[in-house]
Amino acid sequence: MTGLLTRLIGTLALAGALVAPAAARADSIDSAFDRTFGTELRTPPEVASTVQPWVPAPSVNVFGGSLEAQLAAYADAGQGRIGVAALDLASGRMVSVLGDQPFPMASTSKIAIVATYLDGVDRGRWRLSDQFPLMLPVRSAKFSSAVAPVRAGQMMSAQSLIELAITRSDNPATDALLKAVGGPAAVNRWMRSAGLTGLRIDRDIATLVRDDGEHDPARTVDLRDSATPVAMVNLVSGLYQGRWLTPQSRAVLIGAMERCVTGKNRIPGLLPEDARVAHKTGTLSNTASDVGIINTPDGRAIAVAIYVTGQGSKANRAARIASIARAVYDGYQIESSSLRRSASR
Repeated sequence: MTGLLTRLIGTLALAGALVAPAAARADSIDSAFDRTFGTELRTPPEVASTVQPWVPAPSVNVFGGSLEAQLAAYADAGQGRIGVAALDLASGRMVSVLGDQPFPMASTSKIAIVATYLDGVDRGRWRLSDQFPLMLPVRSAKFSSAVAPVRAGQMMSAQSLIELAITRSDNPATDALLKAVGGPAAVNRWMRSAGLTGLRIDRDIATLVRDDGEHDPARTVDLRDSATPVAMVNLVSGLYQGRWLTPQSRAVLIGAMERCVTGKNRIPGLLPEDARVAHKTGTLSNTASDVGIINTPDGRAIAVAIYVTGQGSKANRAARIASIARAVYDGYQIESSSLRRSASR
């Protein structure tokens, strides 16, 4: 008990540091996010105002419950900072560790991009049958331009582009949708109109991938293209609950997340076979993430966002995500069982 408490306090001493507030095989598809297209290193643009060093806070903020304590232990930031947020949609109970710190969204941003397009479908601006070209990256040197060059590829329906972007984390398909809606600014406007804060998209995926590795996310926070775990949980839970999209558009997005083929060793990795997961992964240099909804066999839904940096390798980051997801699942299951027993007395 003393050892656990010491570990917990050591972990939680990192909380509030910045902004207010199991398989070992990585996915071959999602690992494309770790590749860049340029070979010549150039001086990166000045982004000092959006990049901050990670400095652990001197204060200790001790959580009150056993689930929080267990998550804090699993999210030990000794090898790189880790952010977690989870929300039981039945009880409304949220837990988090570094939940208000920004982390690289990587491909988890694709949820917001697809949601923006589907909102436009609901408003009659576009249709799922509309055709758009894939945006294929053109080889260019890192930081050689504000926006990485792309070229138009095969024409595909928006329905197909959404399926590729979510289920296979396809970057050209995502950039096709992003261009169709009006770029990162349009996605940010949709998120603000939905009342969401703590998330921002600054670059298209081609630029994000080309310039990946500029900063180590385990040691610094780049506010560009970032989200806090709590903000991402608010996004995925609101979409799951049908807060912003019609039932038809919600079914398109959540259905694609249920068919996601990347990250089988992340959130789903250690969960029971009868737990259903709708999720979206993200991968960049020295960081991995997975966000989505866990549906339990007894009919409850848990929204979860896990962002991991460092940990020594991609396999270790995936294993840490799987362990945290299982801790969330078990913790809420135990709490739910305790509440049912108390109510029956």
